[in-house]
Amino acid sequence: MAWFSSRKAAKETLSEDIWMKCPKCDKHIFKEDWQNSHKVCPKCNYHGKLTAWERIGITLDQGTFVETNKTISPADPLEFHDAKGSYKDKAAEAMKKTGLNESVVTGTGTINGKPVVLAVMDFRFLGGSLSSGCGEKILRAANHAYDKSIPLIIYSASGGARMHEGILSLMQMAKTCAGIARLNEKNIPYISVLTDPTTGGVSASFATVGDINIAEPGALIAFAGRRVIEETIKQKLPDDFQTSEYLLEHGFVDCIIHRSEMKAKLHQLLSFYSR
Repeated sequence: MAWFSSRKAAKETLSEDIWMKCPKCDKHIFKEDWQNSHKVCPKCNYHGKLTAWERIGITLDQGTFVETNKTISPADPLEFHDAKGSYKDKAAEAMKKTGLNESVVTGTGTINGKPVVLAVMDFRFLGGSLSSGCGEKILRAANHAYDKSIPLIIYSASGGARMHEGILSLMQMAKTCAGIARLNEKNIPYISVLTDPTTGGVSASFATVGDINIAEPGALIAFAGRRVIEETIKQKLPDDFQTSEYLLEHGFVDCIIHRSEMKAKLHQLLSFYSR
């Protein structure tokens, strides 16, 4: 009996190593196919979440990325605590889990030879929330783009402002937008890429003020949640409300680009600006 049990367990383990279920359509797909397609489901085109480093890897030319302001990390000026513990401990746990010091990674690199300043948010770090540290890194990225006259690209992936920091977090909305607005003085392009999810204070600030706003297919892009809106206006919202496709139809984003085509599209746009 033990022999049959061990055979069954081995078979289940082998299956788990090879297959996975798509988070959206529940279809079985090979894990290798999932990774090779950069976490895009071949069955339903669902675009899964990428880490900041994964996104940097498929956006920039290999070996060109130079990280900036790596040491900036969360501050806890309010000494915030809730029922689940202290903000300080949550931030430390996020840093240990992700290997990041904040919810955004910034730096410079090239896209098919064209230099860019890049900022990539990582949803794993406290939901990609906008904090004073995150805002400072984005501002410095914008300042670097201004000083060097290099295009700025930001990938957003966030649940919104980090309320553990209170008003200091909300101040980052104006701070980042001010830094980005300054790029207009030198006609330096800012391209914003909205990924799943881009919500709250991030969607209401730097994520939607790009010279060109690009979205990935099926991304949730919103300020308030669907349930909050429905309860406020006492109406049922469309099924595709707050998706990339809905926002494209209503003029809030300029285009929707498949992940596999993103680098080529960014290079094309950068080429237009550099003519």
